[in-house]
Amino acid sequence: MGFLVYFPENHGAMLGATRMSTDFIPVANAIGYSPEICSYLTSDVGAYLKKQTPLAKAYPGIESIPKPDVLVFNTNQCRDVYDWFAFYGREFKAPVIGIQTHRNVGTVTDAHIRSVAEQMKALIPTLAKISNKKFDETELKRVLALSLECSILWRKVLETAASAPSPLTFFDGTIQMGPAVVMRGTQQAVDYYKLLLPELEERARNKSAAVPDEKYRFYWDGMPVWGKLRPLSELFASLKSCVVASTYCNSWVFEAFNPDDPFNSMAKAYLELFIVRSDEVKEQYIERMISKFKVNGLIFHDSKSCPNNTNSRYGMPQRLQERLKIPTLTISGDLNDLRCYSEEQTKTAIEAFVEQMTM
Repeated sequence: MGFLVYFPENHGAMLGATRMSTDFIPVANAIGYSPEICSYLTSDVGAYLKKQTPLAKAYPGIESIPKPDVLVFNTNQCRDVYDWFAFYGREFKAPVIGIQTHRNVGTVTDAHIRSVAEQMKALIPTLAKISNKKFDETELKRVLALSLECSILWRKVLETAASAPSPLTFFDGTIQMGPAVVMRGTQQAVDYYKLLLPELEERARNKSAAVPDEKYRFYWDGMPVWGKLRPLSELFASLKSCVVASTYCNSWVFEAFNPDDPFNSMAKAYLELFIVRSDEVKEQYIERMISKFKVNGLIFHDSKSCPNNTNSRYGMPQRLQERLKIPTLTISGDLNDLRCYSEEQTKTAIEAFVEQMTM
């Protein structure tokens, strides 16, 4: 409908990766946002209040986040997204509209799909009024077709890591997923993965390893520790270990998209997303990933301020370990708040976990 789309979550991740977030989180805490809630939210709100952004370094001339005409949320991640957007709605006097998604979904039913699809359709009148542009379903179908193509290519990129040795790691994936996250639905995203995929397939054929002398293969469940991507990547590499797959990077694979049935297929895709599923479905998914990527062990990140992307708090690691006879490790940390992360404790735990693989 002609909108330029800006994602506050990606700004939050940028604040974490640049390690600026620790300076900004207390600013949001001071106006009443708890340290226990999403540190993307508190980082981003704090940065806004301090009038600072890493965008200014990357793009001279951009001094702040853009002023929104409308804020559109989907709670399939968590309720914090609504509260986050509501802050900016109050700040900029902009309308806040969105979708309330079902959670803990076992079987995705027609009733689930109808519920979400109707909520999507209900956004159209407000968006049309703000954009002064009539909704064009043909354009939606075109964009959705590109989104589907991007999703399939991104899935194939990630699946190259099933090769042994793997040509890429989870840490590479957190960077390479950029176009699938912010440019899905554009030809540029499709073109990017059409370049990347053959390169990775060639590396797989040539046994070109992302981790030289790869010996152990791990699956990562949960959020990245954005401010520690490089140290963690280097630590695993030093232990001849490759984190070959993750729940996180696969969160941008939406193969249910169908341009011939746009609203229902979008609803289905977002309802099939890992984060909104029941533990039983999540465990079945992880079991398939273990088999597909020939995984030796599971690593769960217990992210202090992100309970919705943390799956280690209700016995899942123990259940999987018992049923699949595969070792698991839970590390404590956070997506952005490095005060919740101990580098030494994490290093010691990972080293011990890898060492037990030799026993």
